[in-house]
Amino acid sequence: MVIRGRRAKLSARKSAGYSADRIAARVGALGTEISRYCQGRRLDVVVTLDRGFIFAADLVRRIDAPVVCHFVREDVRDVDHGGHARREVFFGSHPELNGRDVLVVDAVLESGVTQEFLLRRLGESKPRSIRLAVLLDKPESRRVALEPDYFGFRTASKEVWVGYGLAAANGTGRNHRQLSSGANMAPKTRGKGRKK
Repeated sequence: MVIRGRRAKLSARKSAGYSADRIAARVGALGTEISRYCQGRRLDVVVTLDRGFIFAADLVRRIDAPVVCHFVREDVRDVDHGGHARREVFFGSHPELNGRDVLVVDAVLESGVTQEFLLRRLGESKPRSIRLAVLLDKPESRRVALEPDYFGFRTASKEVWVGYGLAAANGTGRNHRQLSSGANMAPKTRGKGRKK
């Protein structure tokens, strides 16, 4: 398993958001690139819940190859190891991927710790290949030597995004077709504290 992958074409951010059309175009380009890699072979797509489901749904429909989807949910827990607290990541299911071409799909790559752990766990099944696709890459936040094989947009580590499957702090916004910076999602007031 290769942890450091190639970098896809950088799609630089020019505004405080990404429109639905811009996202669709970028996802289409990623689908074309992944299809070229597959060359018609079956692709097992492992989707991380909860953030990656909309990106994954759009991406797999743009892949021209037989696709089988698997869904995993991460559970981060603080575990006591001999009196020392340690944070561990658990995943709800472990698909059998022996000899398969595998694509892990997640919405955001920040520290990379969780994705690296998942890639290593999936690698225990001895897949033929394993790659990582993310919608948003935040390389400044990286804590491990992990780079995505495919990414939609590269963004600053301080940016918090809402929409296209990503929720605001109160859980809303996943259904927005565009991506907006969290700073621009705060409710605006008009008049005497009335929210618009």
